[in-house]
Amino acid sequence: MTPIFNTPAWKHAERHAHGLRDVHLRTLFEHDPTRFARLSVRWNDWLLDLSKQRLVPETLPLLAAFWELADVPGWIAKMRAGEHINHTEDRAVLHVALREAKPRAEVAAVLAQMRQFCADIHAGRWRGATGEPITDVVNIGIGGSDLGPRMATQALAAHRLPHFKVHYVANVDGADLATTLQGLAPRNTLFIIASKTFTTQETMQNAASARAWLARELGDAAVSRHFVAVSTALDKVAAFGIDPANAFAFWDWVGGRFSLWSAIGLPLALAIGFEKFEELLAGARAMDEHFFTAPPLENLPALLALVELWNADFLGLQSRAVLPYSQSLGLLPRYLQQLEMESLGKQIDRDGKPVGCPTLPILWGEPGTNGQHAFYQLLHQGGRALSCEFIAFKEADFPLPGHHEKLLANCFAQSAALMKGKTREEVEAELERAVPPAPSFLIPYKIFPGNQPSTTLILPRLDPFHLGALVALYEHKVFTLGVLWHLNAFDQWGVEYGKQIANSLLPMIEGKAPITGVDGSTAGLIAAVRS
Repeated sequence: MTPIFNTPAWKHAERHAHGLRDVHLRTLFEHDPTRFARLSVRWNDWLLDLSKQRLVPETLPLLAAFWELADVPGWIAKMRAGEHINHTEDRAVLHVALREAKPRAEVAAVLAQMRQFCADIHAGRWRGATGEPITDVVNIGIGGSDLGPRMATQALAAHRLPHFKVHYVANVDGADLATTLQGLAPRNTLFIIASKTFTTQETMQNAASARAWLARELGDAAVSRHFVAVSTALDKVAAFGIDPANAFAFWDWVGGRFSLWSAIGLPLALAIGFEKFEELLAGARAMDEHFFTAPPLENLPALLALVELWNADFLGLQSRAVLPYSQSLGLLPRYLQQLEMESLGKQIDRDGKPVGCPTLPILWGEPGTNGQHAFYQLLHQGGRALSCEFIAFKEADFPLPGHHEKLLANCFAQSAALMKGKTREEVEAELERAVPPAPSFLIPYKIFPGNQPSTTLILPRLDPFHLGALVALYEHKVFTLGVLWHLNAFDQWGVEYGKQIANSLLPMIEGKAPITGVDGSTAGLIAAVRS
């Protein structure tokens, strides 16, 4: 298949972008009072506003042509049929099968196992080695085995079960595990070890230290009542001391960063209850159906992908801030960093050739309004062109009087200010109205260039259903961009390379091997810590 950037449609879009490059967003709004109505899309009770992006209504049909040229519908069909579209690892990509209304037999079996386990923990039927109930769960994983359930557990804080706490440990830095264990009682603590192969270095080191912490007080025999596993390596699970009957399976057709819906979501299900976890699956399923059936100009994941393509490849924007105006969604930017940058941070296409155009921008972010008092100064006056993505909710998950209205006012004000800026004439008039009149030397300091594009997504509320749909929205955006850029979005060889080097350096750092075969800088660093 010819890459889309070698097609006449791409050249047409380049000419169209050139004509818009010097047009300010403020001007676009002045010339088209109907811009919001023409560039916003609704799905159920969601609103996606693209009117503050640096495009015009005629831009979207030009971009939608790439949907067909890249054969996104065909790739969707391949994914759903179980074809091995992760070709470098020879694997299917079937995370959508985890949330089907009628799941396949192996998925249904694990969901039933999760449901029963949650019921036993919550009812006090599963007890620790001393016969006391479990009050705290510690999930030990990293990457996709940590970020998804951790983000969702925080996001659904308003729905968590009382008197039951779920904690997360990922970093091999001992501070992560040690500070988590402070205040926990071994007799009331259950550990979930989440590692498909049961060999992940960071996870297994943390697991070994957690096991030693438990065994010091309760003895080795207690391990089977205080540890369960999410893994398919049953021999290694048993060798650790976990009963293989308490291992929850998932499969090689589930990538780690797409695995929230699998047994990797067990700590989340324990935190909110299995019924709420099923609502999360239902929300993702609703977004799946929308993505699979809606035409691209009405399809929320498709539109997000096409606008990202436009910003990165036609406007040259290489940074994107994700700004949820929700403290509960504070971990969403970090979660999306893995989902999007691990999937699309690549320059070699499916044919082993250079992609030929820029791919995913650097993604970062922080909840509003905290970010406003940190990095928004750069957004407004830093001279760097980038895009922003605002996420807001009509209803507050913690409805304290007077809070949510101020939160929304700030969200909408920031996107408006980034769009229109403030001209010299407006600043001069503002200073003249000041009492007493402000000094004129302040004029250049108060000018804002504006013209920073942004998208705003408004959801009705932050609950399991809508969170599931939101996460699935971004999963399908990643899938679409992978097809458009002709990338395999489901491998991560860059991650593996760093792990290989770390494994070779470890004996040198431990003093078990001489410092050889490394560059001068690395040798010097190892020598410095060994001394």
